Amino acid sequence: QVQLVESGGGLVQPGGSLRLSCAASGFTFSVWDMSWYRQAPGKEREFVARISRVSSNTIYVDSVLGRFTISRDNARNTVYLQMNNLKSEDTAAYYCNARPPGAPVSGGGPGPYWGQGTQVTVSS
Repeated sequence: QVQLVESGGGLVQPGGSLRLSCAASGFTFSVWDMSWYRQAPGKEREFVARISRVSSNTIYVDSVLGRFTISRDNARNTVYLQMNNLKSEDTAAYYCNARPPGAPVSGGGPGPYWGQGTQVTVSS
């Protein structure tokens, strides 16, 4: 049974930082692509970042380039999203997603497995 459990969300002031974690189980984590998506109230879920099984292969949505960093620890079956210089427009529920290998890291949509989400609120 695939499980993805996010943690690390919270309330932070503009310019602050948070690190999200997603603990995975129930599949061969080390060979799957892992992604973060987010959904703000009244908006569609949007892609944020993806990392392939080869950690050097990453891709980000333009709006977070230079501020967010996705990484993974295959020994811990965990993917992270380090978020720096947070802005109010980053406020959203953040979701972890798992996708089986095969598609290029820069292409394709989300995989079939989602976590329950963790809320990030950026406000003064």
